[in-house]
Amino acid sequence: MENTFSQTQQAPLVMKRTFVASVFSWMSAALAITAITAYIFGTDANYLRYLVSETGLTGFGYFVMFAPIGFVLLMSFGYQRLSEMMLTVLFLVYSVIMGMSLSFIFLVYAHSEIYMTFGISAALFGVMALTGYTTSTDLTKLGSILFMALIGIIIASLVNMFMKSSSFDYIISFIGVIVFTGLTAYDVQKLKRIGAGVEYGSEAAGKLSIMGALNLYLDFINLFLMLLRLFGNRK
Repeated sequence: MENTFSQTQQAPLVMKRTFVASVFSWMSAALAITAITAYIFGTDANYLRYLVSETGLTGFGYFVMFAPIGFVLLMSFGYQRLSEMMLTVLFLVYSVIMGMSLSFIFLVYAHSEIYMTFGISAALFGVMALTGYTTSTDLTKLGSILFMALIGIIIASLVNMFMKSSSFDYIISFIGVIVFTGLTAYDVQKLKRIGAGVEYGSEAAGKLSIMGALNLYLDFINLFLMLLRLFGNRK
């Protein structure tokens, strides 16, 4: 009887760990695909010419710039109707297109600075993810504040597209680093709670793991870009 009770108590813990591990596996796979794609397109002129011509961006280049937003919206709003397989395919295709989009940073920043910033981002992301997973503090209220700050960053970035203020861009990037480090901890804690209540191996768990991977993927990419804008020296 005691053994059965112990197994019953441990079941949610096992499901939680398995679910979170699945989320991080998908996120890591997507990041690897994005990094490899960005490097190939950003360092090989034969690939880069599909995105940029002598007169500016090509038609495909414009598609690559704006398509990631469409993929995120499709996955977010179509989550209930899409199957686990379709969500997975969309996520992997999205990671490839995002890599093409990020390849432009190789035209703006030195390769060494990109690699160094990526390493710093990975370390900072890892620390905050571990914090979110292990802390006993409820981060729900912090998540609400950070989400409002994220909306502010998006609006401020759109405004600065017209202002083109380097000082304003620096402030946005600085706040962005704080927001996305905080969101990383919040999202990991949220995923830990979700994992304790799902049946691993089910269609619902599979779909939730892909969407969780997408959230963490976006946290990492945005943290990386904010740090690069903040500390990277343009060519």
